[in-house]
Amino acid sequence: MNLYLQPKKVDALHPTDILFQTNYWSRVKCRLGWEPMAFDVCFQTVEKGDILVLIGSAKDDLKIAYVPQGPEFEPDAEMYGAFLEILSQALKQYLDSSVVVIRYDLPWESQYAIDFKSGKFGLGHPSARLRELRMNIGTQTWNLRKAPLDLTVADALIIDLTCSQEDILSAMKPKTRYNIKLSRRKDVRMFDASIENLPLFYELYLQTAERNGFKAASYLHFSALFSSLDCKTDSVEMFFLLAKQGMDILAGAIIALSGRRASYLFGASSNQGRHLMAPYLLHWEVIKRVQEKGYLTYDMGSVSPSADPNHPFYGMYRFKTGFGGEIVHLNGSWDYPLDDRRYEDLRNYESFMAVNP
Repeated sequence: MNLYLQPKKVDALHPTDILFQTNYWSRVKCRLGWEPMAFDVCFQTVEKGDILVLIGSAKDDLKIAYVPQGPEFEPDAEMYGAFLEILSQALKQYLDSSVVVIRYDLPWESQYAIDFKSGKFGLGHPSARLRELRMNIGTQTWNLRKAPLDLTVADALIIDLTCSQEDILSAMKPKTRYNIKLSRRKDVRMFDASIENLPLFYELYLQTAERNGFKAASYLHFSALFSSLDCKTDSVEMFFLLAKQGMDILAGAIIALSGRRASYLFGASSNQGRHLMAPYLLHWEVIKRVQEKGYLTYDMGSVSPSADPNHPFYGMYRFKTGFGGEIVHLNGSWDYPLDDRRYEDLRNYESFMAVNP
């Protein structure tokens, strides 16, 4: 299996449906302290696209080379591990000694996707150990490790926008359709927001984080999403929508538009007026607008892999599956350690921080 990498300028990355593999995303992460690198990928002498790699500090002097939602090129499922091994070995020569691991946040379908429908592994993914055994089949070093946490999305709710709006509505759960109508009857209205409205959204976001018990991202993270846009050169757009009743802001959503895909990045809702069901009408408005713009799919982001009340993403599962669509099970984040001892230090640190944020 032959694979070659050719370094390239980051601003020469190809347009793609995957937001996290765009030049725009490299600029977002630059503002947050990451160093971007880009490579053309040739596999078996045939060019298979390119990849964005981000270098960042994970702990003290320990650095990570992170491939967000990449590589886009997907080999046969039983070749996942062998492909990642040779890609890692090719990448290694371009990384300095402070990088202890290459982490891939894979956009590839899970090797167990078919088993979710049968319930073979219960309500979640198979154990990390079992997944590692399968991923390393065909590798030379058996060096691929399941990362302690998935950095972006392992299970996502995707809505097909090639259907008519009537078909999309009819595929929703009755309660979701009811809440959309209720919110409209209660005079909830949408308006297009701009970066000047970001402080309002962030206030709602902090309320949402406290209410649902997750760690809030910094305001800098949100401002970077908008300040990194270059309308002259980017194929990426940001779609920022707020819902209000009268003067009261009830909910908001930040959507990224890249290639043929609309991706729900962040949402927030107020502690007040929750009976008005603004998030339901908000997402229905998003669906209608991005479909009218010609996008083919709406990626609503993370959900639990199944209807497991004990999963931390179960609330998102209940809300998002009400809109119909299909859950796509991906492989999540995988590590290729470059320094075993320091990698274990990093892994222990990440595991500790996950429990003690």
